[in-house]
Amino acid sequence: MSEDETKTIRAAFRGTLGRFTLDAAFEVPATGITALFGPSGCGKTTVLRCIAGLQHLPDGFCAIDGDVWQDKTVFKLPHQRPIGYVFQEASLFPHLSVRRNLMYGAPRGQDAAMSDAIAFDEVIELLGLARLLDRSPVNLSGGERQRVAIGRALLSQPKLLLMDEPLSALDRLTKDEILPFLERLHDRLSLPAIYISHDISEVERLADHLVLMQAGTVKAVGPLSTLQSDPSLPLAASRDAAVSIDATTESYDANYGILTLKLDGARLLVPSAPVGAGERRRVRIAASDVSLTHEPPTASTILNILPARIVSGSPAGPNEIVVLLALGAEGTGARLLARVTRRSWDQLGLTEGLPIYAQVKGVSLAQKSP
Repeated sequence: MSEDETKTIRAAFRGTLGRFTLDAAFEVPATGITALFGPSGCGKTTVLRCIAGLQHLPDGFCAIDGDVWQDKTVFKLPHQRPIGYVFQEASLFPHLSVRRNLMYGAPRGQDAAMSDAIAFDEVIELLGLARLLDRSPVNLSGGERQRVAIGRALLSQPKLLLMDEPLSALDRLTKDEILPFLERLHDRLSLPAIYISHDISEVERLADHLVLMQAGTVKAVGPLSTLQSDPSLPLAASRDAAVSIDATTESYDANYGILTLKLDGARLLVPSAPVGAGERRRVRIAASDVSLTHEPPTASTILNILPARIVSGSPAGPNEIVVLLALGAEGTGARLLARVTRRSWDQLGLTEGLPIYAQVKGVSLAQKSP
């Protein structure tokens, strides 16, 4: 087995379930968070259930980090697969305390002493569960219950974490409360995860890799920012098109409350609470917040006016153009999108390869983990 195969998640499932036909295959790194994204009914949950062994399609293959869970001769049952599964509903045991719920699936004896085991105290700290340990699940909020469910999955010592729309049953305020905890897990644990969501804002904040699905098939696979900025895919053409970029904090101006972040080909200035240098932070830049100009203005309230080159321009309806930009004077940096009118495209003489300035009117910075 090659070294590359031991660092990937490989899955391919084909078959018919009632009237639904699945023909989905992908390979992604066995690191970070991979999001399965697509419209309702496209097969996301079916793929996740196949990976977990809860659904058996005979014509299937699944290997995690070199460990084959299914092929033509092998089919490991769910309890034989080292997974942690987080469902839409927390499904905690109401007669057990939070502490006992957390420990319910934890390995016992020799298996509990693994050198790379995720420690109980670490999970409690990461998910902010210390004050909840002696409570009954019936006295928890929806967000608290889901954090306990995630902790229980982690303490089962999985090789892969599967999350099936874990925030879909929560209201927007509760989602905003729990998302920073998920970001914290992402930053602190090396455990790979596959995350299903129909909410693109969750995907933009959490995912490293993206599997884009439609009608039972995989339409595209790749790093999140690459698929977001691909004009041939529906994400770039949508009205809410944006690109998510991981940047590194560089300095903080306490006098003005401005954070400087470094990314490939540019530096961004973003209003922010104090943040130390060297931290990884994710920024979201919407296509609708980027305008283009041939010459940088001599004075402007816009903080970020970045040199770039036009990579391509693609029609988005009869009178708009989605412009793909590469940051930096030579156009070798991170990719951004801009949505402009066809009139502006023509009157400014915009064309592929043209040096340009991207005026970024707004940058969304993921909030700091609690």
